[in-house]
Amino acid sequence: MLSLTYEYKAMPTNEQIQQIEHTLTVCRKVWNFALRERKDWLNSRKCPINSCSIISEYITPADVPYPNYYEQANALTRAKAEFPELATVHSQVLQQVLRKLETAFVDMSRKKMGFPRFKNKYRMRSFVYPQLGKGQVLKDNQIKLPQLGWMEYVKSREIPNGFKVKQVRVVRKASGYFLMLTLECDVNVPDTVASGHPRGIDLGLDKFAATSDGELIERPRFLNTLHRKLKLLQRRLKNKQKGSNNRHKLNRKIARLHQRISDTRKNWHFKLAHKLCNDAGMMFVEDIDFRTWAKGMLGKHTLDAGFGQFVEILKWVCWKRGVYFDKVHKDYTSQVCPQCDTHTGKKELKDRIHSCQSCGYTTHRDVASAQVIRNRGVNALGRSVEENACGDGLAGTGNRLVKSQRSKKKGGEARLKPAS
Repeated sequence: MLSLTYEYKAMPTNEQIQQIEHTLTVCRKVWNFALRERKDWLNSRKCPINSCSIISEYITPADVPYPNYYEQANALTRAKAEFPELATVHSQVLQQVLRKLETAFVDMSRKKMGFPRFKNKYRMRSFVYPQLGKGQVLKDNQIKLPQLGWMEYVKSREIPNGFKVKQVRVVRKASGYFLMLTLECDVNVPDTVASGHPRGIDLGLDKFAATSDGELIERPRFLNTLHRKLKLLQRRLKNKQKGSNNRHKLNRKIARLHQRISDTRKNWHFKLAHKLCNDAGMMFVEDIDFRTWAKGMLGKHTLDAGFGQFVEILKWVCWKRGVYFDKVHKDYTSQVCPQCDTHTGKKELKDRIHSCQSCGYTTHRDVASAQVIRNRGVNALGRSVEENACGDGLAGTGNRLVKSQRSKKKGGEARLKPAS
């Protein structure tokens, strides 16, 4: 089963906008009530056995079961008789809110994420229709949604043949409403075979990326280009009264500016990923948790570059274009010579040139790291470096590269050496 998600700009009518906002409001109330119920149940079990708090204490009975998804879904059905507002929203939409809350609690232990937060009217921004019913769902540039009816959208690209719309997520962003269509097709796609020209990618802040072919890509400053305008708007925001219309309008301006920065960054990541996949059969990157980079002194620049998003986009583009993608061990990529595999020692950040004392190989530091990443990826596949890298014209070598005799050391891995 193959699943894809396509995003389209929605063009709802005024009545549909009112229904969307009403649905988001009810979903927010259900989320907050269910979260408060879970927190109260957990806090009631933290009371000491022999004493109670002097100020207040929870009075949840001891025989009340833990309010998991199934308990809260059953309670939601019974609550519709007491609260008619719940019946004005599609039942499966509210069930998906409870299911999302269940996933958030599971992720606390599974992914080491924080405790779920209560949502105000700005934080609840989407809801899901898990099923669209029977009959015709798509027609030209329109889609039929439960309770909303036929809604127009900007058909920026065609839906592939053989795919069916499984579910739809309605998202409210600063620039309007969007539809996230989940498409499914009953087909099995085989894994990409590792073949062709290998390419290593080294990511950094001095240069956004360096390839093993000697290409250096500058890092665009997405935030810095609009930082002055963003700073002026945020300075005006602190003087606005909370809850006022002027503060709401200014918040929308700031949100649209942030979305403009985000969309520009994502568009550039996709274009770069497609460019790197040209003439490449294998793609290798370092296995790095970029969240640790964001906590350091250069955290602002790391978040502006969006390395984590770029790696995920590159992985998707490689799969789409039939390029093998893999992550390699990240340690000591800048301390090893890619030509002779000799440990050259630790380099300072100001040292931008790699110069090996053993073989005399000299090139840019980031290019050398990318070549080490490429060599590690190719060797992990059980192949010799020469079978893929010979003749690719590594940067910094003026001589032609030829195969050396296969060495029996280190598992029989063959090495590259310059021709005399």
